[in-house]
Amino acid sequence: MRKLQVFAGVAAVAMMASATSSWAQTADQAAPVALDEIVVTAQRRAENLQEVPVSVTAMTGAQLQNQRVGDVLALSGLAPGLQIKTDDNAANPRMFIRGIGVNDFNPGTASAVGVYVDGVYVASPLAQLAGFYDLEQVEVLRGPQGTLYGRNTTGGAINVVTRKPTTTPGGDIAVEYGRFNAVNAQGGFGGPIAGDVLSFRISGLYDKNDGYTTNRLTGNKGNDANRWATRLALRYQPDDKLTADLSLSLNQSRGGSIWTYNRSLVAQTPDAAGDFDPSLGYAVCKPAFYTSGQCTNVLGYANTSSNLYEGDYRFEGKDIVKLFGATASVSYDLGDMTLYSITGYQRAARDDWEDTDANPLQVISARYIALQETASQEFRLQSNGQGPTRWVTGLYWAKDDLSNDSRYDVLGDLRAPTPDNPTGMDPAASIGVFGWPLTQKTRSWAVFGQLDHDLTSRLTFTAGLRYSVDDKSFHYVSDVDYGLLTLFTYDGDKTFKSLSGRLGLRYALTDDANLYATYNRGYKSGGFFTGQTTAPEDLGPYDDETVDAFEVGAKSEFLDRRLRLNAAAFYYDYQDLQVYTVIQRGALSVQYFTNASAARVYGAEAEIEARPVRGLSLTLGAALLNAEYKDFVSVGQDYSGNRLPSAPKASVNGVVRYEHPLPVGDFAGQLDFTYRSKVFFDTANTERLSDKGRAYVNGQLGWKLDGGRYELGVWGKNLFDETNILDITAIEGLGFDVFSMGPPRTYGLYLRARY
Repeated sequence: MRKLQVFAGVAAVAMMASATSSWAQTADQAAPVALDEIVVTAQRRAENLQEVPVSVTAMTGAQLQNQRVGDVLALSGLAPGLQIKTDDNAANPRMFIRGIGVNDFNPGTASAVGVYVDGVYVASPLAQLAGFYDLEQVEVLRGPQGTLYGRNTTGGAINVVTRKPTTTPGGDIAVEYGRFNAVNAQGGFGGPIAGDVLSFRISGLYDKNDGYTTNRLTGNKGNDANRWATRLALRYQPDDKLTADLSLSLNQSRGGSIWTYNRSLVAQTPDAAGDFDPSLGYAVCKPAFYTSGQCTNVLGYANTSSNLYEGDYRFEGKDIVKLFGATASVSYDLGDMTLYSITGYQRAARDDWEDTDANPLQVISARYIALQETASQEFRLQSNGQGPTRWVTGLYWAKDDLSNDSRYDVLGDLRAPTPDNPTGMDPAASIGVFGWPLTQKTRSWAVFGQLDHDLTSRLTFTAGLRYSVDDKSFHYVSDVDYGLLTLFTYDGDKTFKSLSGRLGLRYALTDDANLYATYNRGYKSGGFFTGQTTAPEDLGPYDDETVDAFEVGAKSEFLDRRLRLNAAAFYYDYQDLQVYTVIQRGALSVQYFTNASAARVYGAEAEIEARPVRGLSLTLGAALLNAEYKDFVSVGQDYSGNRLPSAPKASVNGVVRYEHPLPVGDFAGQLDFTYRSKVFFDTANTERLSDKGRAYVNGQLGWKLDGGRYELGVWGKNLFDETNILDITAIEGLGFDVFSMGPPRTYGLYLRARY
């Protein structure tokens, strides 16, 4: 039924847009109602979106601001097939495009969806939740990007482009106040320093709120935000050949650690008991009894509240993340070609102390301490102009160093100190402080190239190839009681080599309609598992993940560019898909990382934009997806036929925006929504670790003055207060699940000004 609703929605917008030919007869023919041309850099050069044979969604800085996209997490659902979640307050987003992503939250595991900021790969997941501000555009590239982007992008890429300095003085500021005492202020200003030769731009962000979760023990609020960021950008352009951009940025988040909701699992009465699980040693509660008081964790705590935004938190914690980044981009026009150099440096430090069990008893708490430093250099030489042959070739090198000193404090309330054991720690009974200090050093390099050749005036052939090498050295210690007892040490070193690339054909049916077919070979480097374990065989090394991806698509514009329709169908054949799972080992739920033997993913997507009359803009995106494991058996569990995590069968997103002149100023209103069908959060497709289909509706009403220089209004997110579950994680060995929650309904006022 929901699939029919999706198709009905797509058809409705298509029919509405097709009627624009009749609307146009009564509209002012001189009115500029055509859709804006969208320029993207998906192929490392500025191109019209409609001529790029890649599935890509582009969102301007203004669109992101109107939809209150404050970081990469808020992009979830805004492009077909894009789902993003997190179990942390300030780091480690887990991104999935077309069902492809990695559930692992540990900092040493690279995402299958690459994040790039101004052409620099953001290697550390600690840095991927940095605040969005002063942006020119964000592009979501769907499908493996194994040639020009290359590193670990089997799912796709998110390309973030910041605003650059100009020689025209100007600035802007936006301030918002909302529910939970939320204050968000951001803006930037800049202009010339030395005529047309040197210009600057300074921008910043301040974001703070009290949080939306209540600690019943203290009355305090949690899941709060407290972050700031600033960026200085310089542009040096002495002539029309040389352009040099330098960017320095600082980000800091000092909000509280994540406060989850505790769902107790251990049945205490026959009425509440489901099937007895011998691996757990208890019967898991029936759903109807979760909050009855007849279900507890292993220490006897019963959470009797069904309110997902409250809990009994033993301590309230902090999640501190400090980021520094520097980027230097230089381009020099050599005439028939341009030489590019992109140099990047990132430093990400995190200290997170969290009450993992979300209850007043000491079952398990975590301290995550990590430092990651990355330096990268890319040289790229590419052709200029629009001749029959266009090409790009380049070299890439990166150095990535990670150090981790994280620990779990497990079952502290069961410690029984004795003269011979004053700490009371008992590793055999899983009682103690378990640490996994580690270091990982990665050295990567690649050579790549892509050629586009016009076989005829309408038919273009594309071929690309990338050879990549990742050398990883790894040192790991599993210890107890802060190193007083070492369970084991592990040292590993392995080089991973991969060949990826693409083949494609694009055919221009008309000046406004293109068809394309592509084959992409993508890879995600193998490596070593960086999570906590007491078994050295869990550390790997695991193998490269590879995908053969086939896609056909169409991009078209109609009715004097008042209607835009882009669609694609795809089929992926995955080998050695990298999978993070939680398995039961003795009394503990243990993190486990391995390669699935195979997975099959296929589906279809469509994006429609229409501007039927002046002032009215309509956007609709839809995706249908089938993503399953094939022949995947791991640690005695058969996952074959299961759906991949965070892979809804259907998803839809849309925006309706209307602007109209008033006697004084202009009205600007917007309504947008996202919908996704049921998702599973785990590899085993456990029913209680799933979430039903959800729809979220947001809105904004504004009043523009002085030709749009000023704007004030009201806004709301999640207007119907839909339950907002980001993730559900099972900690069955200790008798509970935890829910990571996104904000409930929020609303507020905004003021914007530009000059």
